[in-house]
Amino acid sequence: MQDTSLIRNIALIGHGGSGKTSLAEAMLFTAGKLKRLGKVDEGNSCMDYDEEEVERKISINSSFNTYNWNKTEVFLTDTPGDDSFHNETIFASHICDAALFTIGAVLGVKGQTIKFADLVAEKSIPSMIVVNKMDRERADFFKTINEITDQLPLKPVLTQLPIGAEENFKGMVDLISGKAYTFAEDGSGKVSETEVPGDMVDDIQMYRESLMEQVAETDDDLIEKFLEEEELSEDEIRKGLKQAIKNAEISPVCVCSATLNYGTAPILDFVNEFIPAPSDMESIIGVDPSTGDEIVLPPTADSAFSGFVFKTMADPYAGRLTIFRVYSGTLSGDTFYNANKKTNERFGSLFVIEGKGQRQVDSAVPGMIVAVAKLKEATTGDTLCQENQSVTIEAPEPLAPVISYAVNAKKGDEEKLFSSITRMLDEDLSLKMSREQQTGEVLVSGMSQVHIEVVGSKIKRKFGVEMALQLPKIPYMETIRGTARVQGKHKKQSGGRGQFGDCWIEISPAPGQHFEFVDKIVGGVIPQQYRPAVEKGILEAMEKGVLAGYPVIDVKVVLDDGSFHAVDSSEMAFKIAGSLAFKKAAPEAGLVLLEPIMDIVIKVGKDSVGDVMGDLNSRRGKVMGMDSSEKYEIITAQVPMAEIQTYANDLTSMTGGLGSFTIEFAQYEEVPAQIADKIVEARNSES
Repeated sequence: MQDTSLIRNIALIGHGGSGKTSLAEAMLFTAGKLKRLGKVDEGNSCMDYDEEEVERKISINSSFNTYNWNKTEVFLTDTPGDDSFHNETIFASHICDAALFTIGAVLGVKGQTIKFADLVAEKSIPSMIVVNKMDRERADFFKTINEITDQLPLKPVLTQLPIGAEENFKGMVDLISGKAYTFAEDGSGKVSETEVPGDMVDDIQMYRESLMEQVAETDDDLIEKFLEEEELSEDEIRKGLKQAIKNAEISPVCVCSATLNYGTAPILDFVNEFIPAPSDMESIIGVDPSTGDEIVLPPTADSAFSGFVFKTMADPYAGRLTIFRVYSGTLSGDTFYNANKKTNERFGSLFVIEGKGQRQVDSAVPGMIVAVAKLKEATTGDTLCQENQSVTIEAPEPLAPVISYAVNAKKGDEEKLFSSITRMLDEDLSLKMSREQQTGEVLVSGMSQVHIEVVGSKIKRKFGVEMALQLPKIPYMETIRGTARVQGKHKKQSGGRGQFGDCWIEISPAPGQHFEFVDKIVGGVIPQQYRPAVEKGILEAMEKGVLAGYPVIDVKVVLDDGSFHAVDSSEMAFKIAGSLAFKKAAPEAGLVLLEPIMDIVIKVGKDSVGDVMGDLNSRRGKVMGMDSSEKYEIITAQVPMAEIQTYANDLTSMTGGLGSFTIEFAQYEEVPAQIADKIVEARNSES
């Protein structure tokens, strides 16, 4: 394992249902790592082992395994294909040396496929494309290739042609060598050489020439030879292809059926030969945290150690599991330095993760993904290194949550619930927890309703507490539009000492000031010691609301007259007088209801713009502007919070999963009268 040229680090990326997990299972089985071929649909695959994943039949977390094929150790990361868990893919793509991009031959290119391909292309990650599910009814290889060519920012280059399709999918032709192979029907994943089908000879010649030309175009020497001789040798194709893949200039295409384990051995061979090793990759550039200078981290075992924490898993028994990729040097011993937290951390055993199991190792070198348990300080995004050569590696920005739910414990065990959610925040950076000051609700925010429901299921299973979800209350406010001057008088006689407080106040709008109190009492008509009590009474009345029980904001109050009684006046009496005065003045000044307005930036395909704009109008949204990129339209709008609480689900439906958005609070605005009347009526009926 000291020879990093014999290590590969690849992430399986692709849309939900494209068969990534099944392909990982088949690769592990063919390589001899697994004794039996598990199935996602049967809930016994080694990579989808989480109970929630088994139940939903989808990947929710990135999962990890390794296999050895012809003396090469390959580290696999299987990523989720659902938008709700896109953050997992972002972090996995950050630490892999190549992406194995799976696309289903029936479904073809979907909304998520485009998002994932954009991610791979943006980061210039070397990639290969595997067209999976070639055995399925309506599987169409060339239709899928055309969709990839037309819709994805990757440049597909055919290196294999399928022999047959659907139930007749029996083999493939390797365009590099020109040889044909049939798949073993015993599920072993192996292939045997066979005659090239006569009806494919012309196609093979055409696509092999295309392969030569596309490889030649990436290299000046090869293009010169190809233009002169119209031919490249097999060795030249292999050498040119490997370099072009490393440079992320082309994405070779292979074919398979993962569930039948057809075509897996050639994919394993392809990974070994053409996917770059850590030693082939450019050095990662880190930063010296004390000086800000750049530090080169060569991917060699004898350089200074550095690693990047890209995932943290919470476990009620084992504690926190910290998973990191080694970029440079060799990690051995029992301590490392956390450059972000500026602390040394001691660890116990060093593990390689194998599905839900773990294998202990003595050391780790560049390209390896390893884990340690029970670190106190390290969190996702931290850099681990040597203290005498401190360095930080840039972390990707986690996605901002776009949907929120109010949460509470079903059986009243609130403290246990909130401590469990806090532990989940370490594991999932796209999850946030906050308290809404006005409503008093605890909000959990995430990428979708499914995302938050999955978090609830994990908490129930791991920590034994149930999380109830409901849409958050809208934090409406009240304010005034005019001025009013009134008297607030509190007088009570009940034998003995009475209560007397009398004040005159004038209220007026104070936009953006929240509350301003001006004392204009002259001549001591209200003694100094009672005036703060008037202000306190007004503030309490504002907090409780007048129109519908929502806090009143942006009001200026002038206290300018009143009277007192030498015996019966008290702070309490003037507090009550202030409260009465405000409750009387606010309706006279024209109380209105305010609602929170959100700034929303929506990124959608050009085909969806009309639907999205129409939908925004139906939500009382105001489009503030539009911008265009090569593939997307970017719509900026302002929409009332009340109208977009479940927008994440709705946008996914409208755009087939291709739309995305960010959202943040903008300002408060007046609620239209007819809507305000309904809100006030509903609120008053509650109380």
